[in-house]
Amino acid sequence: MNPLVKAVDLRKSYGEFQALHGINLDVAKGEVLCIIGPSGSGKSTFLRCINQLETISGGALWVNDELVGYRRVENKLYPLSEKQMARQRLATGMVFQRFNLFPHMTALENVIEGPVQVLKKKKSEAVEEARALLTRVGLGHKCDAFPVELSGGQQQRVAIARALAMHPQLMLFDEPTSALDPELVGEVLSVMRDLAKSGMTMIVVTHELGFAREVANRVVFMDQGKVVETGTPEQVLSRPQQQRTQEFISAVLS
Repeated sequence: MNPLVKAVDLRKSYGEFQALHGINLDVAKGEVLCIIGPSGSGKSTFLRCINQLETISGGALWVNDELVGYRRVENKLYPLSEKQMARQRLATGMVFQRFNLFPHMTALENVIEGPVQVLKKKKSEAVEEARALLTRVGLGHKCDAFPVELSGGQQQRVAIARALAMHPQLMLFDEPTSALDPELVGEVLSVMRDLAKSGMTMIVVTHELGFAREVANRVVFMDQGKVVETGTPEQVLSRPQQQRTQEFISAVLS
């Protein structure tokens, strides 16, 4: 079975600055991959390349057996149009550090916006599914609340429900708890644990090493745009082989 995500010599540059240096990484269907590393190590850039929020500078990236950003015609590659990219992007759902909810819409309206406007679902069907998703993330009683009436943790759970409403093959989480007060982190991680148990393929950029140890199938440590070390949570978090990994984990745990 082909991996759901496959990066081969993936590179990303911003002018003279190279953010990603030849990333080679596979993610199997149903796998939970946690990416750890210092700020500026390329973790978020990698996620943004997968979701086509950034255009890759070199190498290749496949998601769900499709070459990201290109189509192949008679062994020649052609860049995708904006419409084609939007269709390809539907394979992934992304949850950001900031919740990015529409402030003038209720929780329910935020969740149904994509299914109705993009997937062209009947509003009645979208509402029924949105209520079920909000219940799934513990917010069935907050359907009519506006973002300003919700805590940060609740807003992030609405954002997760909104991403799930698009039926993605892959969920990307870019440090989803970093903007939350410490007491609100647990409620978001609990939803993510349930997602992992359900078999959702997930790539999670996180500083929550306890979560990575508990939920991840594999942990990747990145630094300076490179994959430094990869392995099981036990291998990377408890018995790291690379000195840079050891230094980072010691600093986080101190």
